[in-house]
Amino acid sequence: MIPINLGYGLKLELNQKLMMTPELRQAIAILQLSALELSDMIEQEIMENPVLEIAEKEADDPEADPVNESPKEQLDDYLNWDDYFNQGIDKKSEYMVVDDEKTTVEKFVKNNVSLHEHLEFQLHLAVRDEAAKRIGHYLIGCINENGYLCGTLSEAADTLSTSEDRVLEVLNLIQTFDPMGVGARDLKECLLLQCQQKGTYTTLVEDIICHYLPEVAAGKYKAIAEKLNCSPQEIQQAVDVIRTFDPKPGRAFGNDQCSYIVADMTVERVNGKYVITVNDTSVPKLTINPYYRRVAIDADSESKKFIEGRLNSAVWLIKSIEQRRRTLYNVMEAIIELQQDFFDKGAKFLRPLVMKKVAEKIEVHESTVSRAIANKYVDTPHGLVSLRSFFSTAVQSSDGSQDVSATKVKQKIKELINTEDSSDPFSDQALSEILCQHGMKISRRTVAKYREEQNIPSSAKRKRY
Repeated sequence: MIPINLGYGLKLELNQKLMMTPELRQAIAILQLSALELSDMIEQEIMENPVLEIAEKEADDPEADPVNESPKEQLDDYLNWDDYFNQGIDKKSEYMVVDDEKTTVEKFVKNNVSLHEHLEFQLHLAVRDEAAKRIGHYLIGCINENGYLCGTLSEAADTLSTSEDRVLEVLNLIQTFDPMGVGARDLKECLLLQCQQKGTYTTLVEDIICHYLPEVAAGKYKAIAEKLNCSPQEIQQAVDVIRTFDPKPGRAFGNDQCSYIVADMTVERVNGKYVITVNDTSVPKLTINPYYRRVAIDADSESKKFIEGRLNSAVWLIKSIEQRRRTLYNVMEAIIELQQDFFDKGAKFLRPLVMKKVAEKIEVHESTVSRAIANKYVDTPHGLVSLRSFFSTAVQSSDGSQDVSATKVKQKIKELINTEDSSDPFSDQALSEILCQHGMKISRRTVAKYREEQNIPSSAKRKRY
């Protein structure tokens, strides 16, 4: 038996590990926000943190500069956040910040009238009989957001203690309201109502709507023509008429506001060079309320601790917003350098690019680049572009000289399809062979994938008879 010596002792070790502090989580979250989302977040922070307030004076106003305050009004070293805030920040940074008059997206958003309100208004003008109005109000309440009637006429008649014929009479009236096709009980009835109201009704169109909609979706025009004893050209002409109808007439109405994309940055060509402008018009400039500077000096320990916590939180928020701005500028500057041909010549010259290459150029982690480009848009000389669209996978060239981007391949596929003979459209295999002739080595399956990503139908559905 070998004796085992057991004992107690203290051992010190020094190691390093990454800790996700609340401040670091906040900085990461701020980096991912778009300009409008950041504005909403700042408004929420202002409501929760009494120390924060929106700056009303310009940054170059000497009265608004805390550095020019008298020594009597300055806090001690622990509470003097000015040095802490300005540490590592170059006030003469290269990037520009938009300082124009504040404009909000609400100025460009139109409040839409809901579908029910639109129908109720028309019912009030069209009906004088109170009993019919009561039925109309009930039926309008049963119409869903797409414009279709939910429930049956018998259910409505039982609920309103009236006859089905009377309910049907009011329903027929509602189906004449704007938008065309509203109040239909199914897709066929919706399309037939629009066909009659637009004056495009024919027996052929009616037969296709009532019996052959699945075949139309599959592009089986020849099969439909054989069953209806007509030519494929006539079927295709009738289908063209049907495609002008709206299968969801109620979707044009709603309480939801229209969504607009606001560019987070703008890139302009000035004297042969590209100038980056960070769009901060929707983001209010933050400052710290000077009242709490004086209160913190004479406050008791508990109040002083609370104010210090709010001050530190406010300083970190302002620094995080500043860091977000600098990161966006650096990422955009690297993208311009790596995608120079795109900015000079257009989308056709977009090159393959991965986030790792940008991250190495600006000396940050790849995940930082990923967060910086999330939900961000830039206004370029070639239109509004998503930052993520600058990053695309590489497609091997046929001669092996230089890879091309997937975005360029998609653009080429779209151009070929737009210029094809509609009576004999290109198949995916034919597109693959043509792309190979243009130096883009790509398989048929990949062509089909890129075509579907652009919502382009197959050759069978593109064929015109």
